[in-house]
Amino acid sequence: MATVQENWQTKCTSISQRTKYIFNTALLSDVKFIVPVSNGERKSKVIPAHKLVLAIGSPVFFAMFCGQMADTRDSIELPDCEYEGVLELFRFIYCDEVKLTGSNVMHVLYLAKKYLVPSLAEKCAEFLRKNLDASNVFTILPHAQKFEDKDLENRCWKVIEMHTEEAVTSDDFVVIDRSLVESVVKSEKLNVKEVELFKAVNRWAEKKIDEKGIVTDGNAKRRIIGEEIVKEIRFPLMSQKEFATFVVDSNILNVQEIVNMIKHYNEVLTSPLPYLQSPRTGVLRRVCRFNEYRAAGMAGCWNYGGYWNALILSVDKNVRLYGVQHFGCEGCEYSVSMEINDAASNLSLAKKSGTYCSEKDSDGIYYGFDVLIDSPVILESGRKYEIRSMISGPQSWYGAKGETSVNFEGINFTFSRSDSPSNGTNEQRGQFPVFLCTHSG
Repeated sequence: MATVQENWQTKCTSISQRTKYIFNTALLSDVKFIVPVSNGERKSKVIPAHKLVLAIGSPVFFAMFCGQMADTRDSIELPDCEYEGVLELFRFIYCDEVKLTGSNVMHVLYLAKKYLVPSLAEKCAEFLRKNLDASNVFTILPHAQKFEDKDLENRCWKVIEMHTEEAVTSDDFVVIDRSLVESVVKSEKLNVKEVELFKAVNRWAEKKIDEKGIVTDGNAKRRIIGEEIVKEIRFPLMSQKEFATFVVDSNILNVQEIVNMIKHYNEVLTSPLPYLQSPRTGVLRRVCRFNEYRAAGMAGCWNYGGYWNALILSVDKNVRLYGVQHFGCEGCEYSVSMEINDAASNLSLAKKSGTYCSEKDSDGIYYGFDVLIDSPVILESGRKYEIRSMISGPQSWYGAKGETSVNFEGINFTFSRSDSPSNGTNEQRGQFPVFLCTHSG
């Protein structure tokens, strides 16, 4: 037993300080829990505890120690738990504190539900909501569904809908259940090219085959994926090159299905395809405003010296703005602080900061990167909005011969120069080549 301070009770001015003092110590302990270091491992650790404290903190522990079938043992094994999670459960019961991390929060949430400690479960859910992103959404979503946390589940689906490509290319996607893969491909609101969605499903199938230890071939993948998922992939939305490069080589479709797609591309197909051909509504529209692009290194290339790049944008129909593409240079990184403000009131509607690596744009013309905001901003018809970014990094490409007005899918986007001190960006030249948006409503 660790050294006990003399008259330690007099130094603790509340009951919570006294229970905190005896947390995870042998002092007055009348029960100990033997818990695996991690679930399923033989190596275990011992957590000393106090039946009274646990009983007043959890109805399950109350039943365990004080019910008709009370457990009188002084040593209890918890083989289905993990040491770190149990320690945090006890820390909360003793101290009203918890140390949550990405690696322990799921198990702590499981224990909070198992031992009926709702205030701890809420802290876990709050931690997950704050730390939810595309890289971990497919770890969090199954737990949200299991524990019937509708708010967290809805937040997960919003992340998937907005950041689909990043989510389906994450390490977590290949280990999810088939039912969740099916839910994803059936979703109408996905922001991903159809070929990237197919590649993610193919990777998922290959992972499942590897886990089963069977030979990887097209028939095996087709059986793993299942017909419900295959028919939800919108193959006609892929280019012929994408289809030939990724779908044909996967061997998931049979010969007749491939022949039908080839006929479709060559407009000689006489019967309808069994696949949807309409774009998913969640796919972000890319509204371009420049007619020419000037490379970094050319005369007049874009430099950054502590000035804003700013532009005024207005629309004649409501749209949801998800982000703005910025110019960059090949292989270079840029630090960006972007703001979207109501131009009339100067009220801030969204901010986003981060470091971004420049890549070639989807058409292979110039180098740039997308800055996506955490929640879309609804741009209302007739109002003016200022888009501005403070950018640090090497000189970059820039746009020229910009349009003051662009009609895109029936919506007029109008651009004008901002009154803010600027690095030179205006309606004719400079930054912000593409605005990423969807129709509102």
